[in-house]
Amino acid sequence: MKIPFYKYQGTGNDFILVDQREEIFLKKEDTEAIRALCDRHFGIGADGLILLQNHPDFDFEMVYFNADGNESTMCGNGGRCIAAFAKKLGVIDSRTRFLAIDGPHEAIVKPGNWVELKMSDVEKVEVNSDHFILNTGSPHYVTFVKSTDKISVNEAGAKIRYQEKFGAAGINVNFVEDCKNAIKVATYERGVENETLSCGTGVTAAAIAYSLKNAGQTHYEIPIHSKGGDLLVKFATNGKFFFNIWLCGPAALVFEGAVEVDFEI
Repeated sequence: MKIPFYKYQGTGNDFILVDQREEIFLKKEDTEAIRALCDRHFGIGADGLILLQNHPDFDFEMVYFNADGNESTMCGNGGRCIAAFAKKLGVIDSRTRFLAIDGPHEAIVKPGNWVELKMSDVEKVEVNSDHFILNTGSPHYVTFVKSTDKISVNEAGAKIRYQEKFGAAGINVNFVEDCKNAIKVATYERGVENETLSCGTGVTAAAIAYSLKNAGQTHYEIPIHSKGGDLLVKFATNGKFFFNIWLCGPAALVFEGAVEVDFEI
């Protein structure tokens, strides 16, 4: 079976996008096929795969899979990419309201491949002496370091991700460097089991943790430097509850094509 696909990237976080509005190409149980498509040596290559599907109450539904082939929690950069994809397909104009695994999201697609995605509110942050734990659509561990360039992200991230207390599902791990009015973020992503060039829910978690270390404001706009490019996270807070959270940055089409997949639907 031949599957038409589009490859998008948001600050180096790359995804295979498939339009399933009229024809079903992949189902949630097609783990092996999705993993093969995401393989960087034998497939298209991506950090994840996203299905755009019809939904009666929203412009569309986003179904996200990690590179290991398993359906996963919310992906922020993926959410920005699917909004750009929906605009390319003519599903939306410049604004959209769509459904993801963590609930409804809004997005605005602006000129210059710039996409702003409204994230879920954050009601709880676990504050520890050397790290923060919070869920921004996906669970994240955030720790501040002197230099992200001097951290072995894969080695240090895997040690935390696989700690017994985080269970079989594990946790995403973010190393954050304070750059004075901006932060650098390096993320180890579960499901990819590797450092990614950028992680949308990760930089959102890092920005919220940064605000707790630099408390006193009710509104924050925090520039983020990831290894794949720059993002902006803006939100409002009362110091404990975080709302009106927007993840902003570039999301662009890389290429499109069709791939032959040898399995039965």
